[in-house]
Amino acid sequence: MSGADFQDSGARPERIVCLTEEPTEVLYALGEERRIVGISGFTVRPPRARQDKPRVSAFTSAKVDQILALRPDLAIGFSDMQADIAQALIRAGVEVWIANHRSVAGILGYVRRLGALVGASARAEAYAAQLEARVEAVRAAARRLPRRPRVYFEEWDEPQISAIRWVSELVGIAGGDDIFPERAAAPLGRDRIIADPGEVIARRPDLIVGSWCGKKFRPEKVAARPGWQDVPAVRDRELHEIKSPLILQPGPAALTDGLDALHALIARWAAARG
Repeated sequence: MSGADFQDSGARPERIVCLTEEPTEVLYALGEERRIVGISGFTVRPPRARQDKPRVSAFTSAKVDQILALRPDLAIGFSDMQADIAQALIRAGVEVWIANHRSVAGILGYVRRLGALVGASARAEAYAAQLEARVEAVRAAARRLPRRPRVYFEEWDEPQISAIRWVSELVGIAGGDDIFPERAAAPLGRDRIIADPGEVIARRPDLIVGSWCGKKFRPEKVAARPGWQDVPAVRDRELHEIKSPLILQPGPAALTDGLDALHALIARWAAARG
């Protein structure tokens, strides 16, 4: 079925390719995994998806021929970073939905929209409400902390890239203060590049959290950066990793395990200094 046929029929998509992890996680959570015919190679949630479904894309590249062989009636991706993949699939007649949500509210809205798309609006509403309640429970716990740390979240190291908007918001919900909130509000990754590492030194983070997508965070490498020895987080050895699948995909994982991991780090820091 071509993209035009899908639109004209009014049918719900039955053969979905998920170009990123979050649609896979949401569709499994809603009990709609039968619709998925292909997934991202970076998918880890839920674990059984890697056994159930063929992996046909990375983040900025995809096996277009393999995707087309699956006869998808919809491909779902995320952000301008997947524009080239989307263009190739659209030219081949596949309908594509590229979401571009960047906030906690956007993630919740995404769950609701995806649920509506596959005819599971009620389940999606209930799931989104459950996620929202979990976020609010962490926010309430964070209000009881005796202190709030300044937090530098590093998404990548070369070049250094600070937190995307939903991560910055989660830092605040978890009980900390992102040291680069103005960068988090920027829409594109290039706007979050820290050209002068001295900016981090000047903002004196109490906690440094690394989540280098696709590779292991190395605290010793960060601590050895010139001039960083007097940064409170480095001085106090408060450099920690949160694995990127938990927090750098704009879906349920960020609002559950990712938020929990942030709150645990912040609460431990606050308790030690309360």
